[in-house]
Amino acid sequence: MLRTIRKENPELVRTLLELKRAARAHDAPIWANVAEQLSRPRHQRTPVNVGHLERLVAENETVVVPGKLLAEGSLSKKVTVAAFHYSQEARSKVHSAGGTALTIHELLKAKPDGTGVRLLA
Repeated sequence: MLRTIRKENPELVRTLLELKRAARAHDAPIWANVAEQLSRPRHQRTPVNVGHLERLVAENETVVVPGKLLAEGSLSKKVTVAAFHYSQEARSKVHSAGGTALTIHELLKAKPDGTGVRLLA
């Protein structure tokens, strides 16, 4: 039996449905984990700072942040980051380091099976 999604943000609801569909269709547990993280209440989602990316992510790695990416810290590595929300400054820091800032929807289209994608939460 499917659980009802009780969120008021239509973008979040659409993203959750797409993630769950992709997890089932491509047998990709990472998308189910991202959907589970995003379906939590907002105060239980931990925001990730750009400085965390610098410490925890390798060059040319693809990561998904199920929540908001904030601009605290600096980034010198070229990484591909997909997040549900970005602060404006965080998006510009990722771009200025030579990386790519995507939405989760865009990453889901690019890598539907989830290979090479790391969850950073």
